[in-house]
Amino acid sequence: MIAVYLILLVVGFVVLIKGADIFVDGASSLARNFKLSTMFIGLTIVAFGTSAPEFAVSVSSILTKHPDMVLGNVLGSNILNILLILGVASLVHSLGVRNNTVKKELPIVLLLTMLCIVLMCDSFFGLGNNMFTRQDGVIILLFFLVFIYYLISMMRKKIDENDEAPKYKLSKSIILTILGITAIVIGSHIVVEEASTIAEILGISQRMISLTIVALGTSLPELVTSVMAVKKGEYDIAIGNVVGSNIFNIGIVLALPVALFGGINHIVFNSIDLIAFLVSAVLLFIFSFNDRRINKYEGIFMLLVFISYYSYVVFV
Repeated sequence: MIAVYLILLVVGFVVLIKGADIFVDGASSLARNFKLSTMFIGLTIVAFGTSAPEFAVSVSSILTKHPDMVLGNVLGSNILNILLILGVASLVHSLGVRNNTVKKELPIVLLLTMLCIVLMCDSFFGLGNNMFTRQDGVIILLFFLVFIYYLISMMRKKIDENDEAPKYKLSKSIILTILGITAIVIGSHIVVEEASTIAEILGISQRMISLTIVALGTSLPELVTSVMAVKKGEYDIAIGNVVGSNIFNIGIVLALPVALFGGINHIVFNSIDLIAFLVSAVLLFIFSFNDRRINKYEGIFMLLVFISYYSYVVFV
């Protein structure tokens, strides 16, 4: 029985990887057709597109009364996006980080990460059990509007710094982008479903499934897309993808479903999960701020932190 699920798992990975390859080509060509920066495309179309699996999992988890899966999905995905995805991507090639990203986009990531942690830690402030209420979701959505305003201001500045001609015409760029993201969503859905089924057969806990298999599975679009982008020299798409995805994960994947469908009454995650959530965002800011670049040594350090955290999750 498990053999069938393993075969489907491999099929999901193949669809996912090919979809990411097509998606990066289509998205970067789309940016140049509209004379928009590839960073803007990375922060919007690529980030929102690769966050689609997380959003689908969150809505499904809340509606099926598995709210712990929502938090584990977001915490795990954001940790993975930074420590694993940028760590791996920086080994392929060092990642240049634009000054604007350090001054504006990364502070938004830090702000939303810290706000999210504060709103989860009710017991720390003597407010009873840790909960994430509908009101908390609305508060985060209001702060998320700052990011939306920033994106609108970016869109008004139609600048593409490298002035390269589009690889494809507009119509083909749009078709490839849609086909790529569709394949990414389908492939990641297959991976998450089959991996979760295998985990349940083996008797793994929901916290473990959500922080590892589901988080890794729903982060696969970001991982594959970022690595493909770096291999193709589209470093802004790789950085924008992770930064934008982390912001969308908190603002849309977590806050929106909670604001619409109700809160999470009892949070059961360990403090180490929240610490890793914050540390990953802080490391991204420090490494980017230092020399506007994430080099392979910093990438290795991120991967070591990732391995240490997940060793704790799995074995403790």
